Amino acid sequence: MRNDFLSLDALSARVAAKAPAFRDLADRIWDFAELRFQEHRSSEAQIALLEAEGFRVTRGLGGLATAFVAEAGGGGPVIGLLGEFDALAGLSQEAGNPRPAPLVAGGHGHGCGHNLLGAGAMLAAVAARDALAEGGQPGTIRYYGCPAEEGGSGKTFMARAGAFDDLDAAISWHPGVFAGVNSARTLANFQVYFRFKGRPSHAAGSPHLGRSALDAVEIMNMGANYLREHMPSDARLHYAITDTGGISPNVVQANAEVLYLIRSPKVAQAEALFARVRRCAEGAAHMTETALTVELDKACSEVLPNTVLEMAMHENIRRLGAPQFDEADRAFAHAIRESLTAEDIESSVEFFGAPAGAAALSMAEEVLPFDGTPRFMPGSTDVGDVSWVVPTVQCHGANYAIGTPFHTWQMVAQGKSPAAHKGMLHAAQAMAATALDAVRDPELLARAKAELARRTGGKPYACPIPPEVVPPPLRAVAARGPRA
Repeated sequence: MRNDFLSLDALSARVAAKAPAFRDLADRIWDFAELRFQEHRSSEAQIALLEAEGFRVTRGLGGLATAFVAEAGGGGPVIGLLGEFDALAGLSQEAGNPRPAPLVAGGHGHGCGHNLLGAGAMLAAVAARDALAEGGQPGTIRYYGCPAEEGGSGKTFMARAGAFDDLDAAISWHPGVFAGVNSARTLANFQVYFRFKGRPSHAAGSPHLGRSALDAVEIMNMGANYLREHMPSDARLHYAITDTGGISPNVVQANAEVLYLIRSPKVAQAEALFARVRRCAEGAAHMTETALTVELDKACSEVLPNTVLEMAMHENIRRLGAPQFDEADRAFAHAIRESLTAEDIESSVEFFGAPAGAAALSMAEEVLPFDGTPRFMPGSTDVGDVSWVVPTVQCHGANYAIGTPFHTWQMVAQGKSPAAHKGMLHAAQAMAATALDAVRDPELLARAKAELARRTGGKPYACPIPPEVVPPPLRAVAARGPRA
């Protein structure tokens, strides 16, 4: 039974009334384009708007300078909406331009839509709070400002600190190309630095005296590449050589570093694969007579889908229908699609589980089908750690042209478009409606919690980041030492 004050029409009206401030916020965060753990302006812009809306804000959650929680209401179930606002390096791009046009050479950009993600989740929190207040319904609504999803696992650090422990449900979304429930089995991961230290020498005059750290990196990578044949088929290894030891070929490089991202469908599998990659590094150090240092940068768990909440969210999205795009939206999407290949478009349709005929469209016109079956998503998100603590549900938004690949200039170019905003408002309505369902329906929450208990086997959450590992900004402070 749905109460009148929880009707979708009334909720949509609330979202529309608040929309201008949140569209502006999304665009300002797009402009800031701040990287992991450096999102100071983005975080403060969100806090300022939430405080103006009457939310009570606590900063520095989990020891992270740019993490915060904003709360409104009281009593009843406690529902959390999760927001992100970090950008990606090297993806600067002019908004609204369907051709590559960096604003700043080598600059940053929102190539994963997090400018929309945080603003949309905030809007959902405000709309849900307003609906509860108007209906006299007890319940607490929280918005979590979660930094560093891209390569930082901010939510994992927050979960380790207990930030989500007293929630009854968590709700999030991710900008994309189709609207629908995001029921995903993701990959857990460990991100690790391997640093080698050798001995420099003149590469021609005394090569026998040198011990090459760069050789160690190359040998390690060769071993890891041979390992690919002997690991689970859904596992992934990625690496970047982050320090080659210099640019002089006539010097034996004394220092070198490689950063690995190690993924597998379950956190225990990823940890086991990490141990095997580490043995490749140890073997390389032994062969080259170099010293090895291993530093865990971050980790995250796989997502545990919650079918109970997902079916409730799907019903709300189904009733809302797809966002209503106009000819101008479709024309810009068509211009973007001219820069994409047929494989890009086909991959996009397959990734989201959309009907095959959707590939011929420029923008999504229908809601994604959902029968309660999770899909495998070969990526990672720190939402996974939240999902081990509390029943968690996510949806996709229809914000970009069909075929738009994630982490590309094409996504950045569309980040301020009217279509992107329409998809954000649509997702906010779906999230707010699902939050209100969770507040008003104790039986829904009870079933969601029972499902989580079944999926975890009743075991408490175990954070994959050990307690001695701190976020990168804190490591940098510790390395500098106390100020005079």
